[in-house]
Amino acid sequence: MPKSKPEQAGSHSQGDLPESIVISSRVRLARNLQGHPFPGWAKKPDRLRVVEVIRPIVQEVTEMEGGFSETMDNLSAIEKQVLVERHLISREHAAKNVGSAIVINRAGTIAVMVNEEDHMRMQAIMPGFKLHQVYELIDQLDSKLGSKLPFAFSPKLGFLTACPTNVGTGMRASSMIHLPALVLTDHINKIVQAVNKLGLAVRGLYGEGTEALGNLFQISNQTTLGEKESDILDRLVKVIAEIVKHEQNARLTLLEKNPRMVYDHVGRAYGILANAQTITSKETMNLLSMLSLGIDLGLFDELTHAMVDQLFMDTQPAHLQRNHNNQKMAAEDRDGLRADYIRAKLLGIKRPKFAPIPKKTQDDKEESK
Repeated sequence: MPKSKPEQAGSHSQGDLPESIVISSRVRLARNLQGHPFPGWAKKPDRLRVVEVIRPIVQEVTEMEGGFSETMDNLSAIEKQVLVERHLISREHAAKNVGSAIVINRAGTIAVMVNEEDHMRMQAIMPGFKLHQVYELIDQLDSKLGSKLPFAFSPKLGFLTACPTNVGTGMRASSMIHLPALVLTDHINKIVQAVNKLGLAVRGLYGEGTEALGNLFQISNQTTLGEKESDILDRLVKVIAEIVKHEQNARLTLLEKNPRMVYDHVGRAYGILANAQTITSKETMNLLSMLSLGIDLGLFDELTHAMVDQLFMDTQPAHLQRNHNNQKMAAEDRDGLRADYIRAKLLGIKRPKFAPIPKKTQDDKEESK
């Protein structure tokens, strides 16, 4: 199955953008088998048969050797949600039971969902702005599986999928980006509207229909039919690079024109996280976003992005329960445990250091009116 290889996008090099803004890159491919009904129309015996065909072949591919492989009915609710929180399976796949499966490589960079919306949803995910590298990774796996499995393919349309919007390349490429300054300056809606006009989608933390918790947004392609993979990736890379520039400019503008607002958000976030006795997951993510912004602005000496990233993941509901006797807990108990965990991790981390805020002159006051 020959496919065009994406070229690097000119001056918009992926490696020179900060990982604190472009958090991760992911490419997902939807594939189906010839002669088998799509999962949404398949009966239980049909789904089980597809799992029996696909799962062993995926496990045997070099990239997946020694990885994790299990049917969804053998995973607990907490185990499924942990995979959702790690963006290794979708929320829809977490709701699956008999007749669905998951295979993940040892590094946690490649995951194959069997019988989600399509027979296979294979994805590669890596930290930072690495869309082309991620594509190469999943493209290699796709080629190997395509040589062993009869994919449903039309010479005219391309790969056939359960949802018409995925027909063609079957590819969804996305990056998770952290945009706190654009949110604080109320410019985020303009950015979202501009991105939508370019044929790209802006979604929340866990994809379609979810909130942008922690000021995190997923930017992805919407069209898959009639476009080459290289064109889709190149356009996405250029748009994300521009969004990052807007975020960086918004940060500079905030520090120049309204440093007190920035210091207040970062200071409050530190104060609450370091002292709270109970805190929800949603509030935690939003406050950790401000700590991450503070790190980028040089307001902390000891705090690092690695520490904030660990806090972000370990305080998610399923991770919190898994690490605490692996038992389901009431929300209020989780909120207390989360606060205790965060306070312990921030113990010894000094409060943010703020530069003196210059007093406004009369000219400044007049200009701001």
